[in-house]
Amino acid sequence: MPTMKNNRLTRYILVALIAGIATGYAINVSVDAAAAKQAAYYFSIVTGVFLQLIKMIIAPLVLSTLTVGVAHMGSGGAVGRTFARTLAWFVTASLVSLSLGILMVNLLAPGVGVGLPLPPADSATGLAKKVFDLKDFILHIFPKSIFEAMATNEVLQIVVFSLFAGIGLIAIGDAGKPITRGLDALMQLMLTVTGYVMKVAPFAVFAAVAASIAVEGLGILIVFGKFIGGFYLALALLWAVLLGAGAAVIGVPQVGRLVRDIREPFLITFATASSEAAYPKMLEALERFGVPNRIASFVLPLGYSFNLDGSMMYCAFASIFIAQAYGIDLTLAQEIFMLGLLMITSKGIAGVPRASLVVIAATLPYFNIPEAGLLLILAVDHFLDMGRSATNVIGNAVATAVIAKWDPGDDAPDKAPDTANTAA
Repeated sequence: MPTMKNNRLTRYILVALIAGIATGYAINVSVDAAAAKQAAYYFSIVTGVFLQLIKMIIAPLVLSTLTVGVAHMGSGGAVGRTFARTLAWFVTASLVSLSLGILMVNLLAPGVGVGLPLPPADSATGLAKKVFDLKDFILHIFPKSIFEAMATNEVLQIVVFSLFAGIGLIAIGDAGKPITRGLDALMQLMLTVTGYVMKVAPFAVFAAVAASIAVEGLGILIVFGKFIGGFYLALALLWAVLLGAGAAVIGVPQVGRLVRDIREPFLITFATASSEAAYPKMLEALERFGVPNRIASFVLPLGYSFNLDGSMMYCAFASIFIAQAYGIDLTLAQEIFMLGLLMITSKGIAGVPRASLVVIAATLPYFNIPEAGLLLILAVDHFLDMGRSATNVIGNAVATAVIAKWDPGDDAPDKAPDTANTAA
């Protein structure tokens, strides 16, 4: 029964995606720009409601799942080992994503002879302009108040608090069991609420796609074809690398099954351009695949802050694209420095549509690249955000499955995650 329901929702989302494209195109070619923007405004209400409902779930779900996941590990040593393996995978995946993005944009050179009028270097982008500050970055990781962090959906801060809370529950032993049971009940409640919220997903998908196509039209994809095509080619190579690395650990058949199991959160993320929108469904999909709850609840929230493979590739690809468009040649040393800078500044942006643009805006000044170059890609950023957000889903799914294989724990000493719960 769960599989039938999941397949039905996936079909509805696909139908909504196609209908959204058709509706948006019909509006774009039949009315003037002002009317198209007005239609997009009304469509955005539906998408906004869906994303607000998802945001309503995220904070309590991350807090409960991660805290319970850590508490169920049984010892601080087990938490440390799992965290070290998870962090090692994330750092490696981040380096691969950024390096592949830099390599592909240099090979394809989509910004060279772009053939579009370049915005003046002093043009305003409307984006927050803030130079990276190490002190502010580090202090922002740690919450002043868990209530403030939850109220503002600061996922990274919630993750930090949850790690401390989970380890504290391990330390106090039996005295903490009522709290663990309460948080476990909260997690089940949030997952149930997720089921209700997901009934809105096809409508949100339809509205999000229709709004974008209505305003921009399909012609914009042709104008920026080289840039968009190059980026999606780079994403395809990254998918191959990530899935290949996953296959080396959990096996080729199981990677295929993992891809099938996550198709629903993948489609939701692709259509809404928000990784956050798929978080609850990702938890369900990974547990259906066979990942133990304690691993999925631990790795996935961390991944949403530290493992944004698609977003990191985009930041590198777009930054160098803008430099190419303005005829700025970056040295190898500068590109290596950019890689390291983006490794840091890209953390904690999951779930926020177009947050990558803010990261790029903060990165460009270090290399004397005009921030106004962002105006070149704003028109097509939504279509690119769809791909990079969906790539984040793939990266986190593979990472969670791999960590579960490496750390089966006491509950499944002789089983890989792919052999459990096979009757999804």
